[in-house]
Amino acid sequence: MTEMMKIRTYFLTSFSLMTVIVCAIMQINSFAYSAEIKKIPSSDAEVKLSYASVVREAAPAVVNIYTKRTVKSRTSPFLNDPFFSKFFGGSRAPSERIERSLGSGVIVRQEGVIVTNHHVIDGADEITVALSDRREFEAEVILMDESTDLAILRIKPKGVELRSLEFSQAEDVEVGDLVLAIGNPFGVGQSVTSGIISALARTQVGEGDYQFFIQTDAAVNPGNSGGALVGMDGKLVGINTSIYSRSGGSNGIGFAIPVKMVEFVLTAALKDGKIVRPWFGATGQAVSSEIAESLGFDRPGGVLVDNVYPDSPSDRAGLEPGDVILAIDSKEIFDTQGLRYFIGLGKVGGETVLDVLTNGSKEKVLVKLETIPEIPLRTITVLEGAHIFDNVEVGNLSPAFSEELGVSIFKTGVVILDIGRLSPVRRLNVLRPGDIFETINDQDIVSVENLEGVLKYAEDDISFSIRRSDRLVRCTARGRGSYSCR
Repeated sequence: MTEMMKIRTYFLTSFSLMTVIVCAIMQINSFAYSAEIKKIPSSDAEVKLSYASVVREAAPAVVNIYTKRTVKSRTSPFLNDPFFSKFFGGSRAPSERIERSLGSGVIVRQEGVIVTNHHVIDGADEITVALSDRREFEAEVILMDESTDLAILRIKPKGVELRSLEFSQAEDVEVGDLVLAIGNPFGVGQSVTSGIISALARTQVGEGDYQFFIQTDAAVNPGNSGGALVGMDGKLVGINTSIYSRSGGSNGIGFAIPVKMVEFVLTAALKDGKIVRPWFGATGQAVSSEIAESLGFDRPGGVLVDNVYPDSPSDRAGLEPGDVILAIDSKEIFDTQGLRYFIGLGKVGGETVLDVLTNGSKEKVLVKLETIPEIPLRTITVLEGAHIFDNVEVGNLSPAFSEELGVSIFKTGVVILDIGRLSPVRRLNVLRPGDIFETINDQDIVSVENLEGVLKYAEDDISFSIRRSDRLVRCTARGRGSYSCR
């Protein structure tokens, strides 16, 4: 072998050896990386991943709520009649029974302030709050709000240190987030279920006028109402309120009131003891696929304004029928419930900014929020006189009173509130609460005062018309015994 061949062989051998070493190092590094990702659990905590730490912090702030109410049973009208008393043993006092219900609540202030659902305590004579450690306290009601299906209670802990839940930030909540539902399902005691946030901004699925719910697949059952929906940071995400179920049990579709609305109601309760909601003064309808196509939208979205109340905040801001509200304070809206929800979170005296499509162009519209007016005054009156409307309760409609009654703010006139048991018209079965007087004996009815004046000169035979929903009903009453309507 020549000297040149020896040198070539040496270099080839060295290069081959270096290649083997480099490959070996790369394999070792690759193995090490893989082992780092798929390492064997080294502790019990890693083997048994658990929500226990979250539950440990949150559960003491969730309470069980028990209510009682006394219900008087109806008695036969014949029991007080002298003739029938001979057969039935004289009159008997109405019997009473106790109805009990249960639900859940959340301590939101350490001094004993609790949030629950309105429907959990509605009509209750007694409210008892049981802590997670079984201690019980009587509760007083600070505020009940049927519109949001929320209620604020207070207990006196008497030196007991209470655990409260901190509110999550609404903008931090996303679809797919892990959540826990804590409450008292079926009265079995405090229970915890897990799931995810399935959807946000669900509307027309539960109780209340301000429907804008968080949907979760965490099991929510009867008794969970008023309980907590918490995130993995242990903060309150929402108040569990209802389920979608045909059987009465959980089907994986539960709904919670967002913490933003809970905070709004709580602040109002602790500050003034009542809720003063801002007035918008406009109505509309969700932009459907057909409407979206006619407007040149690539998809449905927004609310098409169809009516604006004169001299309302919307009117003064320049909104007109035909405008499309796309967003409120940069939050996109898709239906009237979403519009109502975000307006309802506003502050009287404050401002909100709308993204509006008007005359084919997008504009920012500033709306100053005000208190809804009660003009005219409701003047609730029980009618009296020798006519068929004797003992009928009526009142003047206004935007504020209409809002309370759940009717359109654009309806005006005199609304029927109640028909007394002894009213002649009750026997005719022609009027219903919610009907609005239009005319009596061909005279327009515009106020309670005007109605009383017309009835003062009314005779036995009366012709009248009423507005029922969107239908006009015309009737003629002959004395107190018969009538005809069309």
